[in-house]
Amino acid sequence: MSSSPAVPDDAVRACVEERRAAFLDDLVEWLRIPSVSADPSHADDLARSAAWLAGKLAATGFPVAEVWETPGAPAVFAEWPSDDPGAPTVLVYGHHDVQPAVLADGWHSEPFAPEERDGRLYARGAADDKGQVFMHTLGVRAHLAATGRAAPAVNLKLLVEGEEESGSPHFPDLVREKADRLRCDAAIVSDTGMWSAETPTVCTGMRGLTDCQIDLYGPDQDIHSGSFGGAVPNPAAEAARLVARLHDENHRVALPGFYDGVVELSEEERQLFAELPFDEDTWLRTAHSHAVSGESGYTTLERIWARPTAEVNGIGGGYQGPGGKTVIPSSAQLKLSFRLVAGQDAEKVQQSVREWVSQSLPDGIRHEITFWGATRPCLTPLGHPALEAVVRSMERAFGKRVRFTREGGSGPAADLQDALEVPVLFLGISVPSDGWHSPNEKVELDLLTKGAEAAACLWSDLAENWRPEPEGAG
Repeated sequence: MSSSPAVPDDAVRACVEERRAAFLDDLVEWLRIPSVSADPSHADDLARSAAWLAGKLAATGFPVAEVWETPGAPAVFAEWPSDDPGAPTVLVYGHHDVQPAVLADGWHSEPFAPEERDGRLYARGAADDKGQVFMHTLGVRAHLAATGRAAPAVNLKLLVEGEEESGSPHFPDLVREKADRLRCDAAIVSDTGMWSAETPTVCTGMRGLTDCQIDLYGPDQDIHSGSFGGAVPNPAAEAARLVARLHDENHRVALPGFYDGVVELSEEERQLFAELPFDEDTWLRTAHSHAVSGESGYTTLERIWARPTAEVNGIGGGYQGPGGKTVIPSSAQLKLSFRLVAGQDAEKVQQSVREWVSQSLPDGIRHEITFWGATRPCLTPLGHPALEAVVRSMERAFGKRVRFTREGGSGPAADLQDALEVPVLFLGISVPSDGWHSPNEKVELDLLTKGAEAAACLWSDLAENWRPEPEGAG
């Protein structure tokens, strides 16, 4: 693993700077398209966004640039084969849909009328994820110009989906159906970020997710707590008991078998996390919270990046209006989510939840559990040669040592990992202040161009330093 910054690649940097203005003009044009996947009224905008991107990828030089229809929003696929028959094949993933946004949410300018201010571009999707997708067009052009190549040093593919902000409901099926077209040696996800502009980082993993609603039913209707209280089971009280039993005294999840298969943090990873300039007070302010809490024996960063969790997202039941109403409610509800780490199986966790609830409830309380699907976790081994190439390329672009993080959230990266059976790597340049999903989302333009430099360097580095064994070899 590289431990010192490489000399910046002046040829790549010059090529990026030469094309920067035209690149930003194109990005602004794309950001004007309100491709909001959560709102059915924007279906035409999503189609327009996909067609726009396919056209720009073709103009960049990709000989294949297609719009792939799904039962929901369209995806975009592009491919540019290398002229080197032994070159590795790399698939870049991103998404072209965005979160909803209106001026009244607190924006200082119209969210779909991009504005450049103080070296930052403000617009919905500027960082999440159109900016980070589109930087690859600048990167591949700089790569070709700096190396004098007519085709990339790797077989380069792009897959840009249109429903990530809505949970990627059709993405797993799309990847399975198109597996032959998507076949690759590694996948690069450019839908992530760095620790800060001053501390460039590479993400090595994302947690998975499964979440559910538990509905509890007691009496057939609300009943008088004086006439019947203390003599029949109360679904709201049982909901509270379930929540109280969810964790033990060390804040570990108490579901039987929950930790089965969990890949534990190595001492090397713990040391790498500890090297980051983490300030707990600053983090708490960002979290709008007043104290840290969590599983004993782990730091805050380890808890949010590398440990599984169970959270109560909502709890309700009975009378919620003003004043009192002395009833035993007929029903209560819980909403729970479970963040999963490498080694855990979402289906096994779901089954554990079902068994735990069934065994915990008394007679007279009926229940229903609804799960809303699952996202698998993914993890890149620190010593993987493709990860080392990503790190070297980031160091060439930033001129600094690159450190390591994971992501506490979840995404569709594991679908690529599982369906294509390849390592997933992360190349992102967004910083926490970019405000994903928030008013005044922006991207730092200097970081965006550094991301393009890193991508330009990466294709050469992979071709020079990594030759995966052909399928079936050995």
